[in-house]
Amino acid sequence: MAVSSYVQVDDTGARHQGHEGFCTHVGNELFAFFASTESKSRLNFLEILRQSHTDYRINQHTVAYWQRQKLSAAVVDKLRQGPQAFVDTAAWQSRLRELGITRPRHIRIATEGALLGSLIAHGVSPELVIVSDGAPQYDVFVRAACWLHAERPLARLIPYSDKHRAAIAKVRGQIWELYQDLKKYRQRPEPSRRPDLEARFDALCTQGTGFPSIDGVLKEMRAHRAALLRVLDRPEVPLHNNLSEGHIRDYVKTRKISGSTRSDLGRQARDTFASLKKTCRRLGVNFWAYLQDRVRGAGQIPRLADLIRQKAEEMPAWKAVAASQA
Repeated sequence: MAVSSYVQVDDTGARHQGHEGFCTHVGNELFAFFASTESKSRLNFLEILRQSHTDYRINQHTVAYWQRQKLSAAVVDKLRQGPQAFVDTAAWQSRLRELGITRPRHIRIATEGALLGSLIAHGVSPELVIVSDGAPQYDVFVRAACWLHAERPLARLIPYSDKHRAAIAKVRGQIWELYQDLKKYRQRPEPSRRPDLEARFDALCTQGTGFPSIDGVLKEMRAHRAALLRVLDRPEVPLHNNLSEGHIRDYVKTRKISGSTRSDLGRQARDTFASLKKTCRRLGVNFWAYLQDRVRGAGQIPRLADLIRQKAEEMPAWKAVAASQA
């Protein structure tokens, strides 16, 4: 996370001990990480991102998040007084009780902000881009949306007349034409092209087709304008979430073969080995050779963390972003 300019995320069902559960994938061109939990809320997502850290922090990023989420000003003022760092969940919850913060919404937003503050305090860039299918739990840091998911409702529409069919085909053609030009921009960013691409997006989403089913999809795209056009600010960010969906597909195959997990250790083992396997593949490391190296204690294959940092330094686009954030 510390050397990543963006991550792609997705989730799938993962029953555990006979109960509903979820597996969340976080990754990019450098790594893949899987975590199975009982929830897929934003709190859960932030907990997954911070992993081994247990603290909660109140800093400028925490306060900015609270303000974006419209947390009560009175609650924010209370939290900004006194201690600003808490070692673990027990200490944080004790502080909330001490301040008389008991409403579920206030507790949730306050905790989300404190987790976000902890993440940034431990080296995750506040400019990290989260590429997703648009699920609200992933709306932290900087958001980027998947064009394939944005267009998918149009592809699923069932035409009820020739005019409706023609209108769907026309709008889908416009979307993919713009998508191809955004791909070209990503490969060779030219700031002079940005106004034209933005104008074309606006014209696409504000047109009236006369069909509510189509206009509703365009309205939804317009509502996510910044996330869909994130590539104009950050050319290294992909336009789709295929990598994450591809990574999690292997997890789904394993789930179909083996079924749900029964023990906590079994669930942890499934997540761990899925993470190692996919990360090795991203780094060009033979997974079987890696396992043999670790089991035998040979130490001939470097730590994956070191390989991730090395690869990040070798990727020009990532180096450019890191320099701009420094």
